[in-house]
Amino acid sequence: MNLKRLLSISTGHLTIDILNSSVYMILTAVSIPFGLSLSQMGMGALIYTLVGSLTQPLFGAWADRLRGRWLGPLGLLWTLSFYMFIPWAPNFAMLIGCLTIGALGSAALHAVGMIIASDAGGKHPTTATSIFFVMGQSGLALGPSLSGLVIASWGLRGLPFMAIFAVIPVISMFFLLRAPVHYDPVAMGAASANGGRKGNSASIKWGVIGAFVLLILLRSATMQTYTIFLPKFLEGRGYLPGAYGFMVGIFVFGGAIGTFFGGMLGDKFNRRLVIFTSSVLAVPFCYLFLGADGWLYYVTAALAGGLLNISHSILIVMAQALLPRQKGMMGGATLGFMFASGAVTAWLAGLVADQIGLTVVLYVLAFVPILAGASALLLPSTRQSAPAPLAAPQAAPGD
Repeated sequence: MNLKRLLSISTGHLTIDILNSSVYMILTAVSIPFGLSLSQMGMGALIYTLVGSLTQPLFGAWADRLRGRWLGPLGLLWTLSFYMFIPWAPNFAMLIGCLTIGALGSAALHAVGMIIASDAGGKHPTTATSIFFVMGQSGLALGPSLSGLVIASWGLRGLPFMAIFAVIPVISMFFLLRAPVHYDPVAMGAASANGGRKGNSASIKWGVIGAFVLLILLRSATMQTYTIFLPKFLEGRGYLPGAYGFMVGIFVFGGAIGTFFGGMLGDKFNRRLVIFTSSVLAVPFCYLFLGADGWLYYVTAALAGGLLNISHSILIVMAQALLPRQKGMMGGATLGFMFASGAVTAWLAGLVADQIGLTVVLYVLAFVPILAGASALLLPSTRQSAPAPLAAPQAAPGD
């Protein structure tokens, strides 16, 4: 395992997701001076997320051609450059424009990051890829807390100082990620063999894809909407930016822990049953933490985020199994759809919240994971009775 390369790209993932998750705090901070409604905040998050998500497969194809070189540091440098101009945006349109252009850098780093992390893992690509994802989820958890403290202390004018620290991983990636990734011909042969064995089930593949898309849509609806609107919800309950930033961070950090353990559970047990069980168990905690305070909030929020996110790495593995010879593209497409579908449902939730109130909407969304779990049961079983010798390393890169 090449720890230097793995830690370099994982630190870049951590950093760029700190910036990404700060966007929701920024939208909350400007909602009063810009006079934004909940639907406008949701639309701002939607535009940002769509650009950063739907372009991931394109950057993934580019990353394949470059064999993983340059896109990581250039992507982070691009995003932090536009992030530094946020405090001087004179209106909402200019703010969203600045954020949206910067989101292209995030798409580039996420697309190339999975390839580099898996390659850096050597004989342990599953472990390496899990570390990459956990670092990103940790960044999503730290972003609201750090940006909340910065905004509470210096306002939006303090955000460029956060961006300056992002230069450190940029330099690290420029020096440590210059070598191209390697492609294992034995593993590629195994992928071809696996794909051939699955050819007989082509007639049901479209039904599987439909169920898979529905699962991602329903799973992302609650997770993403909570992440986007929790700052506004907690602000309405009387919390200051520093406090509700930390509280949102607890929810997202729970998701990071869930991502890590989800990969382990998906390797040991039937994946659809893991998704079903975790989704259903998430419901009571999603409901409880919305009205909780103090230690009860922290416990229930962490459990809600963790159970909702157990399916994260499992879904990527299942998506890559649909096209085993194009794992990079499928990984980027799945991640992109996760965030894009979540942003769309968050925008729709914002429209409804403008009419009936944000609290009601969030409580209703607490029950949506039941539907996500039910849709997981529509997928075929992933338990393997007797894996072939070459099949074992092939399932690893997507975890």
